[in-house]
Amino acid sequence: MNQEIERVKVLIIGSGPAGYTAAIYASRAGLSPILYTGGQPGGQLTITNDVENYPGYPDGIMGPEMMEDFKKQAERFGTDVRYGMVTKVDFSARPHLVTVDDQKIIHAETVIISTGASAKWLGIESESRLNGKGVSACAVCDGFFFRGQEVAIVGAGDTACEEASYLANICSKVYMIVRREEMRASQIMQKRVMNNPKIEILWNTETEEILGEEEVNGVRVVNNKTGEKREIAISGFFVAIGHQPNTEIFKDFIQMDSSGYIKTIPGSTKTNIEGVFACGDAQDNVYRQAVTAAGTGCMAALDAERFLAAQEHH
Repeated sequence: MNQEIERVKVLIIGSGPAGYTAAIYASRAGLSPILYTGGQPGGQLTITNDVENYPGYPDGIMGPEMMEDFKKQAERFGTDVRYGMVTKVDFSARPHLVTVDDQKIIHAETVIISTGASAKWLGIESESRLNGKGVSACAVCDGFFFRGQEVAIVGAGDTACEEASYLANICSKVYMIVRREEMRASQIMQKRVMNNPKIEILWNTETEEILGEEEVNGVRVVNNKTGEKREIAISGFFVAIGHQPNTEIFKDFIQMDSSGYIKTIPGSTKTNIEGVFACGDAQDNVYRQAVTAAGTGCMAALDAERFLAAQEHH
């Protein structure tokens, strides 16, 4: 099979705020970047209805619309945005070899990884049906819409405790659904939720179904010790059982932590491979916000630009 080969200076893998911001900077620097959108063009923000915490949108904006704005801005400066999935990489020598959709091969002088992370979900039908209609995987993004209301959150780690505490500041009551009779969270985070009068922890409890037709109005839970079921009236349901970075295809070449987040050299977006940079949620398991992703996208483009300039001087 005759594979076509294309040569590019900057290849950007992924199309969330990080990827598009990298594209805006790289294209303005005259580097003619090519960006592949991946399987979820626009990234996690496309499953977020209202974004109210991104600076510059005083009235808020819909996630998909905001990503469309980012895309148009990148294209205006000459980014070649393409729909396609990077299926394989070979970073053992430069130029880096990247395979798209199992057939097209690209020789890239620099690669910017902005493949993001995906929230882990419970996997029940009502959860996907009501996603964005009261079901969310980001309390910091969406908690505000449930001000003064009763909500539930699933999870038992530090993130779940942090988000439960965050929700308790703005909601009238938070039910915390914990599968076992203890939490994975650190002692200090556990104390914080246990001492909060607005948080009720439901131990040994699993979610059977999220209730509601057009929007969430309750949840049916089951005690996995007694088998007892109960329905709780809520208007928001938050899932905080972790995120999975979309970095699997890079693991033979790029150093990652135990969860699969890409390690970058502190203060930069450089990875352990020369000419490969990582930005956004693929390398950030702490903040995971659109605005921080965009910031690291800018850093990655500047790092790539400097790297290419240094190569030319050799």
